[in-house]
Amino acid sequence: MSMEGTAAYRACRGPLPDLVERAVRAARAHGFGFSCRPEQGRLLQVLAAGARGRIAETGTGCGVGLAWLAEGAGPHVELVSVERDPVRARVAAEVFAGLPRVRVLCADWTAVYEHGPYDLLVLDGGGQAKADGVADPRRLLEPGGVLVVDDFTPSRSWPPTHGGRPDTARLHWLAHPALRTVELPLAADLSALVAVRRADGEDG
Repeated sequence: MSMEGTAAYRACRGPLPDLVERAVRAARAHGFGFSCRPEQGRLLQVLAAGARGRIAETGTGCGVGLAWLAEGAGPHVELVSVERDPVRARVAAEVFAGLPRVRVLCADWTAVYEHGPYDLLVLDGGGQAKADGVADPRRLLEPGGVLVVDDFTPSRSWPPTHGGRPDTARLHWLAHPALRTVELPLAADLSALVAVRRADGEDG
């Protein structure tokens, strides 16, 4: 989720994918401002195209990020997203009504463990899913699976900092022994970590 993410779609030129447009309308109608930004969404759409089995997301909101994922994923890929707020979960589920391959669960983020492992996992939203030391990529990802941890501010220093201190959450993912991770700048004020799970036996 991004501050003013829903509002960012007002500046988009050209048509949005149908599901994304539907989710953005739902977010506006329910006063939800923290949607996935267009820059993030386009990255998710591209990465989803590489999935072959399952995709998961934490922090559905009203479904904007999930819509980008669904638009990019192939027709046989299953998608599951968890949202702990029951109102937002209901709104998002309505966006994807009629699409049985897309499920929205009203649950804590840890519910993704029950449906994995995944080809692509997007950690977002509350519940500390993307805090250091919480989500276990060895359990959640297939070998070669992709992890996205977004909503970072680009850092030009090393180690990266947040609030004047070393950004321990970002450092955790950049140095995780089970992952090969890179930080991708998406805008002047926005970056995402993209990681690939190493094959079994490659840890370290």
